[in-house]
Amino acid sequence: MTILTQHRSPHPDTLTRDALTVLQPGFTGTTAPDWLLRRLGEGLSSVGLFGRNITSPEQLAALTERLRAERGDVLVAIDEEGGDVTRLEVRTGSSFPGNLALGTVDDTGLTRAVAHELGRRLAACGVNLNWAPSGDVNSDPDNPVIGVRSFGADPALVARHTAAYVEGLQAAGVAACTKHFPGHGDTAVDSHHDLPRIDADLATLHARELVPFRAAVAAGTKAVMSAHILLPALDPALPATLSPRALHGLLRAPVTAGGLGFDGLIVTDGMEMRAIAGTYGIERGSVMAIAAGADAICVGGGLADEGTVLRLRDALVAAVRDGELAEERLADAAARVRALAGWTSSVAGSDASASDPEVGLVAARRALRVTRSGAGPAYEPPAGPVYVAAFTPVANIAVGDETPWGVGAELTRLRPGTLTETYGPESAGAEAVLAAAGERRIVAVVRDVHRHPWMARALGILLAARPDTIVVEMGLNEAPASGALHIATHGAARVCGVAAAAAIVGAGE
Repeated sequence: MTILTQHRSPHPDTLTRDALTVLQPGFTGTTAPDWLLRRLGEGLSSVGLFGRNITSPEQLAALTERLRAERGDVLVAIDEEGGDVTRLEVRTGSSFPGNLALGTVDDTGLTRAVAHELGRRLAACGVNLNWAPSGDVNSDPDNPVIGVRSFGADPALVARHTAAYVEGLQAAGVAACTKHFPGHGDTAVDSHHDLPRIDADLATLHARELVPFRAAVAAGTKAVMSAHILLPALDPALPATLSPRALHGLLRAPVTAGGLGFDGLIVTDGMEMRAIAGTYGIERGSVMAIAAGADAICVGGGLADEGTVLRLRDALVAAVRDGELAEERLADAAARVRALAGWTSSVAGSDASASDPEVGLVAARRALRVTRSGAGPAYEPPAGPVYVAAFTPVANIAVGDETPWGVGAELTRLRPGTLTETYGPESAGAEAVLAAAGERRIVAVVRDVHRHPWMARALGILLAARPDTIVVEMGLNEAPASGALHIATHGAARVCGVAAAAAIVGAGE
C-alpha cells in the first residue's frame, strides 16, 4: 500500500537498527504521528501507550491496527495495572480492583481470573505487553508510590498472587512485565522524584523482596522491569537499573549461583524519572542500563517526541563506536526484544475462553472490609441524598490525577440529590464540611489517612461533631476503624467505589 511505503526510509545499518529496537518510546495524541511510523519502518520495535493516547477501546484498536500496518510484530506496551493505575480506563476509573484488594481476598484463582479478563480486553485492543504486575512487597506502610499497588506486606502472599497474575495475563496472549525489580516496597521516597535507598542486607533482600520475583520467573513472566532504587548491600554505587550486579549478577544469574535465572526481557522503568534523569541524564543512563544488562529502554511517560528517540538512538550508537558499550550486548538486547515480539505474534488470537465482564466487580465486593460502630444504635443506611466529602491527597505520578476516584458518582446514582466536594491539604477544614453538608448524612472518603496528618485531623473533628458519619478508606487500611460505618476498599478503582456505595445504602437492610 502506498500509504505505508511513504513513511519508510532506506534501511539503516544494523547498529542503528539495533539501537532503535531497544527503545520503548511514547508519543502524544490519539493517532500515530508520522515520525513514529517512519521509525517503525527503520527498526523501532516497541511503542508505549499512556492515558493521553486513549479515548475508547475502539479508538485504541484503530491506533494499534495502524501501528501494525507499519510493523506487524510491534510490541505495544501499556502501564495497565488495574486498580488505581489504569490507562485503558483513565477517564472513568478501572473496572478491576488493584493488587491490594486481590491480596486481601487471597484467592489466587480470582487473581488469575481478573488478570485474564484484563489481558483479554487489552489483547482485543491490540496491546500485547503490559508493564504489570507489581511484585513489590509493601513492607513500609508509608511508601508513597507503591501502597495499594502491592498485593500486601507478606512475601509469600505477594509471591503467589504475582505468579497467578502473570499466568492469567499471559494466558490471554499479553506478555507480563513484573516490576519493580529487585523490589520497591521498602521505600519512603518516590523514584519519580528522587533516588530511593533501601538499606536492607542481602539476607533480607532474598527473604523478602526477591520472593515474588522468583515466583514470577517460575510462572514464566516474559519480562521484568527494573527499579531506579539503590541497594548498597547489592551495589553501593549504582541504582538497580544501571547495576550489572543487580541485572546480570542477580536477575540473570543461574539459580545454582544464587540468582533468579531469568532469561526473558529486562525493561527499565521510565528513564525520564528523576532518580535517573536528575543524576545521570537519560542518554548516559540509557547507555549504562543496556551495558548493565537491560534490554529495553522505557521512555515516553514525560518525554514523548521524535527528538528524544533520536538522541537515545544516537547515544547508544556512539557508545558502541567509542567502545563504551559492547556491540554484542546491544545486539543481544535487540534480539531479546524481537524474541518477545515473536512470542506475542505466535499467541495472538489463540485465547478462545469466554469473557468474564463481572469478575472485577465480584473481586471488589469480596475485598470490602466493613466495620460497624460498637457504640450507639445499629447502623442505619441513609434513606436520602448524602454529602460526600472526598479528602484528596496529591496523587503520585504513577497513578496520576486525571482518573476519577471515590464513591460520589455511584452514590449520586443510588441517592439522587447527593452532593460531592473535594478537600485537600489547604481546604480540609471540618467546619467547611459541616456547613456544606447541612442535614445530609456525611460520607467521608479518605485515602491513606495514616500518611496524612491534615486528613486525620479533619476526620477526627468531623467525627466528634457528627458521629453518624460514614468513613470510606480507599487506600491502605492502617488507621483504626472509625465512624458509624467504616468501609475499607483496599483501592480506589471505580469498581471499589461501586462496591462501597452498595454497602453504604444496603448494609443493615
